[in-house]
Amino acid sequence: MKVSIIIPVYNEEQTISTIVERVLAVDLGGIDSEVIIADDGSSDGTPAAMSASKWIDDPRVRIYANRINVGKGCAIRLGLSYATGDVILIQDADLELDPAEYSRLLQPIVDGRSAVVFGSRFLDGKNLVSLKARLANGTLTGLTNLLFGARLTDMETAYKVFRREVVDGIRWRCVAFDFEPEFTAKVLLKGYQIVEVPISYQPRSAEEGKKIRWIDGLDAVYVLLKCRFGDGK
Repeated sequence: MKVSIIIPVYNEEQTISTIVERVLAVDLGGIDSEVIIADDGSSDGTPAAMSASKWIDDPRVRIYANRINVGKGCAIRLGLSYATGDVILIQDADLELDPAEYSRLLQPIVDGRSAVVFGSRFLDGKNLVSLKARLANGTLTGLTNLLFGARLTDMETAYKVFRREVVDGIRWRCVAFDFEPEFTAKVLLKGYQIVEVPISYQPRSAEEGKKIRWIDGLDAVYVLLKCRFGDGK
């Protein structure tokens, strides 16, 4: 088995070097891995930070870039186009999530229990997610469960892990944060069961670089409804 770890990046000058170091430090046992950094047109010092990093010449790491900033979904799609692994793992470029938990995320796939795994921020009982974010995520996750017959606790999680064949034939339409609900909806429409595992979470503020906005929640509702009642493709 080989895991492709896709890191979508946009203006993460302060964290990109550290997060890749943490990813490369993870011991996956006998599982091969590659790290694909998809830079979505960063306009800060992110490219320079990567060039000066300790891992810039590591053969496990490849960097690809969009000429302009389009959105997280577009960056993930860029990474997917270059991924060679049997399994894909999405890793945000900030430090909110801990790569040391990869083994937990991969285990249901290794065991053959599921082809899709989400890391849930709400199963560890620590509730570090802000009340505002919990309410927003709860609404979107509840709508997802209602529309697609799922039993998720954290649809908007950044940790999404899946076998490559899960997304074969899917036509992606979303390019920004609405990739999260589109991915979830279309995977569920294909009949896959999503297994959740608990993950830790260290939230950051807008001042620290968090980019998601309230309007992204409205976009997510629209995408969920369109996937359910539109053509679903």
